[in-house]
Amino acid sequence: MIRVLLGAPLSNIAKSYMQPLFDFLPVLAFFIAYWMTDFQTAIVVIMIAMTIQVIATRLITGTVSKTLLFSGALVVGLGGISLLLQNDLIFKWKPTVLNWIFAAVFLGSRFIGDKTIVQRIMQSTASEEILLSQNSWRQLNLMWVVFFVLAGAANIFVAYNFSEAVWVNFKLFGLLGITVIFVLFQAIWIHRRCQAEASDMNFKD
Repeated sequence: MIRVLLGAPLSNIAKSYMQPLFDFLPVLAFFIAYWMTDFQTAIVVIMIAMTIQVIATRLITGTVSKTLLFSGALVVGLGGISLLLQNDLIFKWKPTVLNWIFAAVFLGSRFIGDKTIVQRIMQSTASEEILLSQNSWRQLNLMWVVFFVLAGAANIFVAYNFSEAVWVNFKLFGLLGITVIFVLFQAIWIHRRCQAEASDMNFKD
């Protein structure tokens, strides 16, 4: 039987989500370049930063995740097209495209395979096993689907309805902020659900 996280469950759960925070480093480089120069230069900077990140990750760890590769390809691809056509909106679609593809993949994992993507990720990265029923894992996976859809919609809404400077700030602080809030909320939800399901199992025993 999978045991409940009793020692420091929130910290264990949080470890599963540390990597995405490091993925914001190229975004930070983009932000700094934008405020020091202009939007087109910032696009070039993040294209270079993503390329370096992929190469460095490969050299240090010996492998590169599909997520990082795909994100890097989107940055370089949409960034290049945006610069070529002198259309900044093309590049601004990148977070939306990435989030909506994630939403589709996470949703698809609900119907393909024995485990959802969220369950696979957390069970492979958490330092301790997490006691959740399959129904709870599906609910957790659906939370991420909704999050990705809303995050993508929020990005494109800001891109089309607010100034360039507002979008740049939203890309760094807004998307990062709502991600951190969502992860914290989810960690608390997992902790409480683990305790509730453990109590139910003990009661039945």
